[in-house]
Amino acid sequence: MTVLITGAAGFIGAALAERLLALGERVLGIDNLNDYYDPALKRARLERLNRRPAFVFERLDLADAGATADMFRRHRPQRIAHLAAQAGVRHSLAAPHDYIDANVTATLNVLEAVRDVGAEHLVFASTSSVYGANTAMPFRASHGAAHPLSIYAATKKTCEMMAHAYSHLFDIAVTGLRFFTVYGPWGRPDMALFVFARKILAGEPIDVFNHGEHRRDFTYIDDVVEGVVRVLNRPAAPDPHWRSDRPDPATSSAPYRLYNIGGGTPVTLGRFIELIEENLGRRAVKNLLPLQPGDVPETAADIEPLANEFGYRPTTPIEVGVARAISWYKNFHGISGGERS
Repeated sequence: MTVLITGAAGFIGAALAERLLALGERVLGIDNLNDYYDPALKRARLERLNRRPAFVFERLDLADAGATADMFRRHRPQRIAHLAAQAGVRHSLAAPHDYIDANVTATLNVLEAVRDVGAEHLVFASTSSVYGANTAMPFRASHGAAHPLSIYAATKKTCEMMAHAYSHLFDIAVTGLRFFTVYGPWGRPDMALFVFARKILAGEPIDVFNHGEHRRDFTYIDDVVEGVVRVLNRPAAPDPHWRSDRPDPATSSAPYRLYNIGGGTPVTLGRFIELIEENLGRRAVKNLLPLQPGDVPETAADIEPLANEFGYRPTTPIEVGVARAISWYKNFHGISGGERS
């Protein structure tokens, strides 16, 4: 059985593809290879995957309904990991239309195609950003998420609601995964870790919002992939205990579920920067700033439902994850001893 991964040239998509290939799966990767960040990094990820005979790649823009439907009909995938999206809270302030096309329209087209071919399970990526103005910690998927604070978060919440509607109307098994600050090797260059690393090595000041006090539930890429693989292999089922007079947003009378995937141990941005400094052997020049629009002061994931139902537990401490990410960054960019070669 072929697993379809949308966004296969992306950070999480490529890592998931590698893991599934290692498990003996056949993988069909889809990506539009846009230039939100340097496509050379996307091509480098794909180069690694293309060495595997069980991997097939097609360049496709999921915002194109006809092309998406045609691809599904040709391959008829039964398990789909829909990870393609326009990421980034800050970019959504400047280019909101990008998020409607890449997140909302593309997800609608995927849902229509899944309905058309009768796929057995659709797993899609959501985000901790949907919790928005919610300050009850830890964030639980059973909490309401009706107050997003960025266009990015609003589009991801829209995708969750569309997915539930399709699950209810057409009996499609759908699982949404809210990712919490994913980081690690092969990550996007706009991620804070790599922005900080580049500027620290160049001797440039780094912008530290909320004076470094906000906390994030950083989640290492391998731990995220482990959670996705476990969920992908078990289609969502209706919750027999779901009640319409006390609706739980994380479950449904339809075959629809929502889970958090987090690292389980939030750390301050200040501590995160300290670990980057330690692994670079350089001190950062910090430009301390207030919390910026669209950001939230803290994230913390309740992962107990995923742990109880799938045995998921993150295993990578932040100290180990940052060290691995910095080691990859230096190797990928040809940096030795803190200096460019």
